[in-house]
Amino acid sequence: MVDQGEIVFMDRVSLRYQEGVSVLKSLSLHLFPRSFHFLTGLSGAGKSSLLRLLYLGLRPTAGTLKVFGADVQKVSAQEASLIRRRVGVVFQDFNLIEHLSVLENVMLPLKVRNEHPSARQEQARELLSWVGLEEYMDTLPKHLSGGQRQRVAIARAVVGRPDLLLADEPTGNVDDKMAQKLFHLFDGLHKMGTCVVIATHSRHFVDIFPYPELHLENGRLIPCSKKNDPTHLGIL
Repeated sequence: MVDQGEIVFMDRVSLRYQEGVSVLKSLSLHLFPRSFHFLTGLSGAGKSSLLRLLYLGLRPTAGTLKVFGADVQKVSAQEASLIRRRVGVVFQDFNLIEHLSVLENVMLPLKVRNEHPSARQEQARELLSWVGLEEYMDTLPKHLSGGQRQRVAIARAVVGRPDLLLADEPTGNVDDKMAQKLFHLFDGLHKMGTCVVIATHSRHFVDIFPYPELHLENGRLIPCSKKNDPTHLGIL
């Protein structure tokens, strides 16, 4: 029986694209509230595909995947939308809405949750100031640099304190000082109860933060030397 407190239950999940290429092969994984995992692996190992499965952007071709207790193979489009409201996502391509200002982009998750306009504006402004974008709140994304767009995407993903945060190379376009600050933001979220999964190539942050590493190699999860107890990693 699946633990009701479990964020993600994955049992022998595989993903094969229509072209016949197997991207993920028989993955089994448990993720719980207030946990933090780094997702590592070479380019093409399947990191982005795994994050898309967890966000319900893709459906498994085999196995069982439950997010917040819901079997993703059986949920309706409306149910999937409700699940996604509990998930914050930082995409590699940012996925900002180009005709909305920076402030409007960050407020979107709060608007979807019907929070009061003044409350969502206050929260979004506070977070944008924290990531150093207080001067760009009324700016359209097309006028921002890559690093600035990335910070907007991160602010949008975390503003609603999601139950699950998925970040795909979230610090690839920012300097080391800002990267450090952002990782402390993710760390603070997880300590407040969010389950955090960060795909990264940065060994520096994987090594200095004391959290387990999920390593993908040829579409499979491989236990790592860092805290490599399979129970601790959540790998079955």
